[in-house]
Amino acid sequence: MATGSSRRPSALRGPVYVDASALVKLYVPERESDGLNRTLKGRRDLLVSDLALTEVVSSLARRRREGVIEPEAVVRLYRALLAHLEDQVFRRIELVPGTHREAERLLLSLGEVPLRPADALHLALAMSGEAGTVLTYDGRLGEAARSVGLQVHPASVAE
Repeated sequence: MATGSSRRPSALRGPVYVDASALVKLYVPERESDGLNRTLKGRRDLLVSDLALTEVVSSLARRRREGVIEPEAVVRLYRALLAHLEDQVFRRIELVPGTHREAERLLLSLGEVPLRPADALHLALAMSGEAGTVLTYDGRLGEAARSVGLQVHPASVAE
């Protein structure tokens, strides 16, 4: 998990909104996890939402059902994520009625981008947190974020 020095990589414009596809990689070892942790090391401008947290928990529960992760590990990972939120490793962006209205506006105005409702909410949350970068491994969300002028990391997502 990204903690440590105050040195901030200049490649990512901050603040950085972390969606669920990226957040899970910070807690569950996956192919891109090591590089992501290196990229975020020392950043103190990471934004997350309860929507992302719920999606990560869904991913953990699915992996538990599939026998990929032991139930005890799921509980430990979930507690670690909650502790990082409590310790303000991440800044929480709230999902409020205005965020829903912005997501609906995005769904209507980005007609060429096939956004799912959750992706539109993530994008609206990033915008409400004045994010400079959206950290996602979701191609549609990456494309939509670029279309509203946000940087996307990794850069190869939806290019």
